[in-house]
Amino acid sequence: MNLAHFALQKLHILPGALQAMSNREKAFVYASIQLRVEEEKREIARIKK
Repeated sequence: MNLAHFALQKLHILPGALQAMSNREKAFVYASIQLRVEEEKREIARIKK
């Protein structure tokens, strides 16, 4: 998954704003996205059962 694309589409973080973030801020955003995606996958799997 392209994390920058997710940030734009779901979180409405513009590419320029993402680029202006420090590496620590970007790492936090990307980790948060990964957690959200994993939670959504678990929810989908739960619903399919």
